[in-house]
Amino acid sequence: MSFRSASRLEQVEPGLWRGEIQSDWDILGNANGGYLLAIAARARVLASGRRDPVTVTGHFLRPVRPGPIMVDTEVVKAGRRFATVRSSMRSVDGERLLEVLGSYGDLDLVDAPERVDAIPPDLPPVDDCIPVEPTETFPPPFMAQVSMRLHPEDAGFAMGAKSGIPRIRRWFKWRSGEALDTLGMIVAADAFPPTIFNADLPVAWAPTLELTTHLRERPRPDSWLRCAFTTRFITNGYMEEDGELWDEADRLIAQSRQLALLPRG
Repeated sequence: MSFRSASRLEQVEPGLWRGEIQSDWDILGNANGGYLLAIAARARVLASGRRDPVTVTGHFLRPVRPGPIMVDTEVVKAGRRFATVRSSMRSVDGERLLEVLGSYGDLDLVDAPERVDAIPPDLPPVDDCIPVEPTETFPPPFMAQVSMRLHPEDAGFAMGAKSGIPRIRRWFKWRSGEALDTLGMIVAADAFPPTIFNADLPVAWAPTLELTTHLRERPRPDSWLRCAFTTRFITNGYMEEDGELWDEADRLIAQSRQLALLPRG
């Protein structure tokens, strides 16, 4: 199923949208966080009339299983350049699942000076990287939706050989061949194995508490994304994952920061 179909929404009334969390977009039964955030962002794009998310922050309240959901939206402010929209995803029974605040605009309207004091992550060519293929257990079914190629130095965790560096570098595209848009970039920012898989620590699972994505450019529809996710601080039961997403023309397309929890005990 394409991302557009899997994130489709139907308006019930002004400010209220109905959708369906699809199976096979999950990690061990729970929907991928970036996928949930992108669905909420689609509702806000529709509510605001603005084409692109510019910054989106989601707070995850509980794991979400496949099934019907509702998204409430409230336009907090509609200015000339940006519209700021708050939204809440809930189950049809009214249980709150995800709270989101974002600003929306048009990334084609910006004409401003540029300075980039960074370079894209060092990745071998796509065909020289390690493909991630879905299975019934690990990697999870969600991986059937994306085409992902890991840097060989960062793929050892899958064979019990952690690099010791909490870092994941990889290429990304939709497996379906669907064109990548700015809503899809929100999924791309959370479609990677956790950096802690490569850390020299006796933990692996790290559920997301909060995820923020900044969109800088509209991606070229047919371009592979060159991505890097790193962690510097694992303290007091929390860890961050900082992401950079570049296209094949070496343009910085998006950045992300995720705060995740470490299991207790």
